[in-house]
Amino acid sequence: MYSLAIYIYMFCVNVVAIFNKKARLLMAGHSKTYRILREQIDPQAQYIWFHAASLGEFEQGRPLIERVRRNYPQYRILLTFFSPSGYEVRKNYEGADVVCYLPFDTALNARKFLRLARPCMAFFIKYEFWQNYLSALHRAGIPAFSVSSIFRPDQIFFRSYGQRYARVLECFTHFFVQNETSRQLLASKGLTNVTIVGDTRCDRVLDIRNEAADLPVVEQFVADSSRKVFIVGSSWEPDEDVYLPYFEKTRHKLIIAPHVVSSDRIGKLRQRLSQMGKQVALYSEMERQTDSEALRKADALLVDCYGKLSSIYRYATVAYVGGGFGVGIHNVPEAAVYGVPVIIGPNNKKFKEAQDLLKAGGCFETDGQEAFNRLMQRFDTEPDFLTRAGEVAGHYIKDNAGAADTIFRKIDFQNIPRYGEHRKRPDFDGMKH
Repeated sequence: MYSLAIYIYMFCVNVVAIFNKKARLLMAGHSKTYRILREQIDPQAQYIWFHAASLGEFEQGRPLIERVRRNYPQYRILLTFFSPSGYEVRKNYEGADVVCYLPFDTALNARKFLRLARPCMAFFIKYEFWQNYLSALHRAGIPAFSVSSIFRPDQIFFRSYGQRYARVLECFTHFFVQNETSRQLLASKGLTNVTIVGDTRCDRVLDIRNEAADLPVVEQFVADSSRKVFIVGSSWEPDEDVYLPYFEKTRHKLIIAPHVVSSDRIGKLRQRLSQMGKQVALYSEMERQTDSEALRKADALLVDCYGKLSSIYRYATVAYVGGGFGVGIHNVPEAAVYGVPVIIGPNNKKFKEAQDLLKAGGCFETDGQEAFNRLMQRFDTEPDFLTRAGEVAGHYIKDNAGAADTIFRKIDFQNIPRYGEHRKRPDFDGMKH
């Protein structure tokens, strides 16, 4: 049934690709995977494989990738993505030796991929439970780890109709989960090969903060210290319907990095701000200019490029992380690490760090325009409230860092058998004892 569903999904993506650019990128990328592996995999080298569905999961896995790279340079890194939003942004990531798409999870693809990629160890980040790939790894005796995974009672593994698919969990060598609830749910399936480590995302955002680049464009834009700075990351149109009206009559500086960066999306947002009487600057245009007068006069800065947001948040008085009025919020720790309060929409229940920060008082939920206005008025008129919320957010990230180091210490990277030799080493399970 699982494999049939995968084939149906493949067919649907092929049809959608006729009309949808993202689907076309996906199919084109998949078609190149085996050629990339044939040309770039060195059969004499040992490859540690990391798989991330998209960009967010990659950022969670990145702290571990970079620790392996730094401490065990004898291994090569193979990085795979499923989504174009991950691959297209990180296809030139220097921390990996080979970067490609992971083809659809059919038994044939799994066998072919492993034969060409020849991994000696595999890591799947967060929600990645690919039945055929994991089964193939398990049969070959290759250790497979689930990193930063989080489980909930409503997932298919814990439903009566999901008993067969739940067997995929038995293919993992070890689970490094985010919380106690996940450990208990796995225990209900008889799985005790579990360690609670928290979320590696906290490690990653601390690394980003420590390595944050200088951004002259933003520094000139926020130079007027009399004006507060409201920064929006990964926003969608429903988010903008909530937060934009508040700023029509305020002097706040706005920096907006929409989730989708396209000429159409940026154009509509620019027009909307202009109709509010705001002077708008585009990041890409300002980077090419030496005259900062336009930046000083601008009320809003639209970030029409990728890769800047994680450093931009440090200039915020208050941050807003989008997605909470749609499929789900984006990266809350990325903003919180700078010690600023974060506002999010209501679709946040699946995100542990958001739930923790909501309880602690470093993050705040808004369910609409009126609630947002009330919250912003408090931030604007109660400086102690603003300061305390920011401190809580920053301390939460610091206090919950260390997951990547814990995982790194528990895995035996020194004695990994070469591809094809794992069955000759039944004593090796990938863990230190």
